[in-house]
Amino acid sequence: MPTPRLAAGAHGRDIPPTAGLPLRWNDLLPGGPADLEAHVASWLDVPALQLECSGTSSLVVSLLTLARRSPRKTVILPAYTCPLVALAVHHCGLRLKLCDLAPGHFDLDPAALEAACDDDTLAIVVTHLAGRVADTGAALRCAARCGAAVIEDAAQALGARRNGRSVGQDGDIGFFSLAAGKGLSIYEGGLLLARDPALRDELRATSARTVGSRPGWEARRSLELLAYALLYGPRGMRLAYGNPQRAALRAGDPVRAAGDDFSLDIPIHRVGRWRRGVGARAARRLPAFLGDARERARRRLERLQDLPGVRVMQDTAGGDGVWPFFMLLLPDAQTRQRALDRLWGAGLGVGPLFVHTLPDYEYLRPIVADAPVPHARDFAARALSITNSHWLDDERFEAICRVLAS
Repeated sequence: MPTPRLAAGAHGRDIPPTAGLPLRWNDLLPGGPADLEAHVASWLDVPALQLECSGTSSLVVSLLTLARRSPRKTVILPAYTCPLVALAVHHCGLRLKLCDLAPGHFDLDPAALEAACDDDTLAIVVTHLAGRVADTGAALRCAARCGAAVIEDAAQALGARRNGRSVGQDGDIGFFSLAAGKGLSIYEGGLLLARDPALRDELRATSARTVGSRPGWEARRSLELLAYALLYGPRGMRLAYGNPQRAALRAGDPVRAAGDDFSLDIPIHRVGRWRRGVGARAARRLPAFLGDARERARRRLERLQDLPGVRVMQDTAGGDGVWPFFMLLLPDAQTRQRALDRLWGAGLGVGPLFVHTLPDYEYLRPIVADAPVPHARDFAARALSITNSHWLDDERFEAICRVLAS
């Protein structure tokens, strides 16, 4: 008989799975500043940022730009990452090649990456997963050897730094996500970063050439942003997130419960002025918000690290990441499953980050070939995320720790 889950959120509450910046009513007023990209670029101390309608769209623009520079067709991805990354490669008509992870870590395995690179490699994607700062060294060495580009997927890491510099600047291109639940959100959005001025110009030209206005999609995103502003909180999340998640779990559909079920059709369109203004206003509060999240994480890390058999993912050398949630690695798949049986769906912001490796999603099988990626499969089977939301109080955090300790 399966272990019973903890009761769903008390008093009709569900804690968000990530520490996203809540919007305020005055963020939503019309006529806001249109300097979202410039303001965030100034904060990150980078030359410029380019706004796209999603992190996925940012990756599409990046890949199309690189493909115009080269006849190469292969993009190397970590085998454990968001399914949208694979969909972006497919959207661009490029070939996807998977790379295994380092044992017990989310970084690319250097030996596997070396073997995967060849004279058809267009780009290597490195992921700063869960706000943690990844090791880009192996990708940079392999890219230099084979003539490929390095793209840093920092979708979950806006504000993370390495040696004092924003992530996204080690490689040729970096991108951040402004999706729902991210540190800064306009419901869906993405910010592109490139070190080289000529490449920045090419990214802008690609966007101008390929991204249309599509007013219907922008109207939909604007309504979704209004709903997000209203519902992003413990009470609203029960209606918008917790109840659908529990229904999916009851139906035996973990992919839907984790939100990993994406359409193969990627909406690509321009972001309207109103959503830019909402993001620009909220961005003024982001540094202080991330600072509070970092301090909250610091206090709770010691408790998590004391749990028997639990490993908390940390930054690589020189890294200073952000803390939307904690990413834990449990001793084995059976222990992780027992934890999920108790905690997933209990309204405490606990669950798997991604349910599977890319080749193990049934709906991706037409575009992602199976591959021997044992370390990635092991990581997927043992990984667990715990929200770092300010709405997760000490009592509920301790309840999570007691379940993991048991």
